[in-house]
Amino acid sequence: MSFSIRNVQENGLSLINLVDENTGTVVSLLPGYGASLQGWRVRLGKELFNLIDSYDSSTEVQRGMGDSFKGPKLSPFPCRIGGGKYSFEGRNYQFDQLFKDGTAIHGLLYDKAFIASDALADDAAATITLEHLYQKENQAYPWQYGCRVRYTLYPDNLLEVRTTVTNLDVVTIPMADGWHPYFRLGGKTDDWTLQFHAEAIVEFNEALIPTGHMLPYEQFETPRQVKDLFLDNCFVLRQGLVSPACELFNPANGLRISFFPIGGYPYLQLYTPPDRQSIAVENLSAAPDVFNNKMGLLLLPPGHSQTFTVHYKVSVE
Repeated sequence: MSFSIRNVQENGLSLINLVDENTGTVVSLLPGYGASLQGWRVRLGKELFNLIDSYDSSTEVQRGMGDSFKGPKLSPFPCRIGGGKYSFEGRNYQFDQLFKDGTAIHGLLYDKAFIASDALADDAAATITLEHLYQKENQAYPWQYGCRVRYTLYPDNLLEVRTTVTNLDVVTIPMADGWHPYFRLGGKTDDWTLQFHAEAIVEFNEALIPTGHMLPYEQFETPRQVKDLFLDNCFVLRQGLVSPACELFNPANGLRISFFPIGGYPYLQLYTPPDRQSIAVENLSAAPDVFNNKMGLLLLPPGHSQTFTVHYKVSVE
């Protein structure tokens, strides 16, 4: 078969690898921590190059996941909730576990274990589903729901990530979805080019919480070198795109990553870490602080499901 699926142990991490046997491409998943995208190794010259900045060991992921959040599913909300507080259906809720800036951040599943199911590898693709059942563990989100993440590796370095959330409660629940992978192309981000098609930038206050204002933004409508620009911003993507919504390119080695949010991700969050070796490209169904500002908030009725899909395409020029 052209594709295979392998369970491996690396430095204390239990990984599931989706492998393209023809090219050597390997997509590594970390089910034990938020169904994370742990690695994506592609052929670059005579070597395999890892496109994902993640964690090297179980010790590192235990120490770092709650700080840098590299790679996991963001559910049932992405980014920040101001002060960790929100109201829903006339009741007030307060998250007791807050980030160092005083916000609730990146949802409740980023460090939770997902269970693998529906693995299939043949000549067309390798696909696996990772599932988690949230059972009202946090008093600030007292509803039950299921989260299913399906990874599929296709030929030509095309990766599909499809998330389905299902309301398993008896009442309508607030919901949003997102991802937090860090992508690396070799060298420093300053030398890469970035392009994305935005209708607007979401204005933030000093706590990175939306003010409610949208501002025009066209700075990266055409490819532009990142240089020393610092990004920790949310953008509203232009709808109806045929071309990629976002692209990263390293002219030094020809690596290019194209992002196609093909279902349910109208927002794009970009973050440049201080080490300038990667960029977090976060496809989001809603803006930060969504439980308060309702920007993209999904109200999911009992028994209903919603699916969100993004395609990543890697090429070497």
